[in-house]
Amino acid sequence: MKNRRNLLTFFLMVVMCGFLYSFIAIQDKKDGGPWDIPEKYKNMENTYKGDASLNKVGKILYLKHCRSCHGSKGEGDGAKAASLKTNMRSLKDAEFQAQPDGVIYYQSIIGRDEMPNYESKIPDEEDRWALVNYMRTLK
Repeated sequence: MKNRRNLLTFFLMVVMCGFLYSFIAIQDKKDGGPWDIPEKYKNMENTYKGDASLNKVGKILYLKHCRSCHGSKGEGDGAKAASLKTNMRSLKDAEFQAQPDGVIYYQSIIGRDEMPNYESKIPDEEDRWALVNYMRTLK
């Protein structure tokens, strides 16, 4: 009986330590600094803007490559978001949505730090713009 009580006490302590550690880890996250976007991308024109035929492609690419971190609705609550060192920004955020398409393209395809590069995973230019266009629908 005493061994069971000791085992239960130990188990509860492990659970509490895990809980407290996860809380501390969340608090230690930092906001990503400003992006250094090359001029080429700041002025890049989205030649597929408004092309409704790409909506399904953009959504499929988002679900495949982005949802795990950014969440199903772009709120930054994906399953992998908790394990990142940087706070996940919502794609619904007005500041994000106000950026030019080329800037979103750069951030989404070229990436930096914990945001991976998707140039080889999404090689088709039309698909890349389909993804950008889909992110615009997450307002």
